[in-house]
Amino acid sequence: MKDVYLSKSDEDLMFLMIKRDSLALETLFNRYYPALCKFTSIYIKDYNRAEELIADLFMKLWDKKKELQIRSIKKYLFTAAKNLAFNEIQRVKFHTLSINDREDTLNYPDTYLNPHEQLTSRESYSEIMDLINLLPDRQREVLLMSRIDMLEKNIVADLLGITIRTVETLLYQAVKNFRSLTTDRSTI
Repeated sequence: MKDVYLSKSDEDLMFLMIKRDSLALETLFNRYYPALCKFTSIYIKDYNRAEELIADLFMKLWDKKKELQIRSIKKYLFTAAKNLAFNEIQRVKFHTLSINDREDTLNYPDTYLNPHEQLTSRESYSEIMDLINLLPDRQREVLLMSRIDMLEKNIVADLLGITIRTVETLLYQAVKNFRSLTTDRSTI
């Protein structure tokens, strides 16, 4: 019986799932879970947490199956996974860094920061992330993947399903818009 489901399209599986067919959900889960976990872990850098987020995503999909109006389940799942990753990043944005982490990530000449310096660096980081979050979704996504996650342009292109030239254009626009936002912010 399960083999029949493997050959069904995403749309057919969604239709069956709305009719309370749990095998349809299981098939979608098996089809997309590994890729979604890998995709999410790129953002949050924690594969185990990514697995938890994606499992929760499929539970929510099952719970809200009748309410959702989804045209493309693949696009829906990857967009939802990206949003979950961004929410997770915001949730753990300012966990306390160990001295070794601080030395590696902040590149301060003195690894022992006084409390004022620590607070200032956290506030600056928070302001920068707030400004990045004002960018259009695609620009923000490319900027974070390229500059924060340090992914190569070809990897970003593969993950997002766009060309390298589009990645370069989006990155250029993101940097330009970010500079504009920082200039506007300094005049306030």
